[in-house]
Amino acid sequence: MKNIFKILFATILGVFLSSCDRDDTLAVAELKSNPDIISSLSATSYVINDTNLSNTFETIVFKKANFGVNVETENQLELALAGTSFAKPINLGVATSDNYVKLTYQELNNALINLGLVPNTPADVEVRVKSNIKSSIESPTYVYSSPISFKVTPFKANPDDLFPKIYMPGIWDEVALGGYAEWDATNSPALYSSKKNNVYAGFQYMAFKSASYPLDPDNGAFKFTPGASWDNDMGDDHTRTGKLTKDGEWNIKVPDYPVANTFFIKVDLANMTYSLEKANMGIIGEATPNGWNSQVDLAYNPSTMKFEIASIALTGGKVFKFRNNDSWSIKIQPASGDVTPVSGKEVQVYNSAEGTVKDDPSFICPETGNYKIVLDLHNSGYYSMTITKL
Repeated sequence: MKNIFKILFATILGVFLSSCDRDDTLAVAELKSNPDIISSLSATSYVINDTNLSNTFETIVFKKANFGVNVETENQLELALAGTSFAKPINLGVATSDNYVKLTYQELNNALINLGLVPNTPADVEVRVKSNIKSSIESPTYVYSSPISFKVTPFKANPDDLFPKIYMPGIWDEVALGGYAEWDATNSPALYSSKKNNVYAGFQYMAFKSASYPLDPDNGAFKFTPGASWDNDMGDDHTRTGKLTKDGEWNIKVPDYPVANTFFIKVDLANMTYSLEKANMGIIGEATPNGWNSQVDLAYNPSTMKFEIASIALTGGKVFKFRNNDSWSIKIQPASGDVTPVSGKEVQVYNSAEGTVKDDPSFICPETGNYKIVLDLHNSGYYSMTITKL
């Protein structure tokens, strides 16, 4: 028993002394010099476009901060609008052990859009290195390099490139679905994860081909794959209760198969579940001809993957929103607060069923007239609406 006590005491003492050594090192650390960006940019002005997104923008090399003692530092590269004193910086990358951060144009462009820059419009920005001693301190003290400046023109990136996605290979009619191939994992519809949390969702039109596959309702119509291949494909677990499996899986059944329909599809890979809800989107509200009594349906255009109304009379100053299947289980609306869209300008919209809407906001019709309305709901990371006065 005494030996056990001695061993335990020695272990605790060792941990204590180790902690004391680390704290002592931190206590004597004193900033001798700030981090310093030592590499030069290859240009003073950059234009991002769809041809250089995958190319390397720059490799930012820096000299680490000197704290007078041998300590491990954490180093981040920050981006901000020039002249803002880095009031709202964006983190471009972390270099804990190395003294550089390598960026692609895609990574830079994503940061610029998150910074609120207008696509295709030049802007002056700055980058700097932010450093601190790596330790258990909850509120570290940061030191910074002097910034370097450059001008950059961001590109309006395709939202489909910004969010994780899974694929849905199936018995697709490639003509009706705008080119998707039958049982081809490399050319199939996708669902996107708006929160990058293994939950994928989106609205998808489903039309089926029967020439080379039997139209058997019990056989199902598609599966899910985590990438553009058949590796680790997932299907129903044989219970038809919305549960997925990778082992001996069945194809997913589609309600009313083989009749073509549009569905709101949700997949939770963390819990291995899926759901399909028929989608019949409509516009409703006091700005519409039917008021709040009934929705005016939008038609789904498979070639554009969008819900559309060619012309509808709306009343200026009055509100409207969108809902599914004459019910309120799915509402398409602003994230929070009423929004007045500008004619011909795309605006981001949100799905109440995904927990991205606060309260119950609506859109306000800018002025009385006839409007074309387009809803793009294929990517849950970026649903959008455009209303255009005719």
